[in-house]
Parts: sequence; C-alpha cells; structure tokens
Amino acid sequence: MYLIPIDKWARFFRIVSQNGGPFKALYKLWRTDTLKEGKLMGVDCSGNKYYENKNYMMGRSRWVDYAPNVKLEYDASQVTPEWFGWLHYKTDRLPSEDCAKYRLYSCCWCHRWLLPHSENMSGTSEAYYPYSTVRSHINVWDGNTVCTRPCLPI
Repeated sequence: MYLIPIDKWARFFRIVSQNGGPFKALYKLWRTDTLKEGKLMGVDCSGNKYYENKNYMMGRSRWVDYAPNVKLEYDASQVTPEWFGWLHYKTDRLPSEDCAKYRLYSCCWCHRWLLPHSENMSGTSEAYYPYSTVRSHINVWDGNTVCTRPCLPI
C-alpha cells in the first residue's frame, strides 16, 4: 500500500495555513487557480502583496497577491512601477533597497510632478476617448443601397 510521505502532508498544511486556513485557501484557489507558499517581500500603496520563493523555478518564483478590494477584477496593470522591475526579474533589489527609487519617492519636490499610479482602463466604460474636432472622412453604411439613397445636395 502506497501512502503519501509525511513531508508532502506537512508542506500541504503549511501552504494552507500560510494562505489563511482552509476556507481562505479554497477562496484563493478559486480566485487565482494556485496556492503557493513564499516569503512576503513587501506591500505597495494599493495593498498588493509581493512574494518570493526561490525553490520554485525561474519565472514562477515571484508573484503578486492582488489587494482583496479588487475581488476578481485584478489586472496586471495594477502592479505599481516600483515593483514592476522586481516582479519581472529586471532587478533583484526591492523598491526600498533601490537607492534611485528611494530618493525619487522620498523627495517632496519630485512628488509634485509625479502622478500617482493608475491602472489601464482600456476596454472599460472609464476608457479615454479623445474628442475629435475634425470631420470624419469615412461614412458609416446606413443600410440603403446606392439606388435607394436620397440625393445629397452638392
């Protein structure tokens, strides 16, 4: 008879406990399709939590747990620029350890011209549509044929 080794059970219970217990772990599994264990590396201003576990393969060892207030509407554009480089393996420094980022975000003069991070709203009702002052050169087909169209004065 084959039984699962004790270390597999221990890892399973460790992952479930780190994800908040059985019910929260099931909710997270339903929400993100995966359960992982890792070291909390930091939290950004939006409430996103960033984790790392070097035992996972490269490309899967860093991940973001999106803020609970977005529920199922999470999107990759919700990752702030400070954490983007670390999350995509462009740097191994955390935003708090990067001297340039630390000086940029701690300087009150720089904050005057920096806009706060906002997610990409394309494809939603809040998307940006520019106002055009130029008459369009393309006419939308109204369903009539050339013979049945009313004559337009020239």
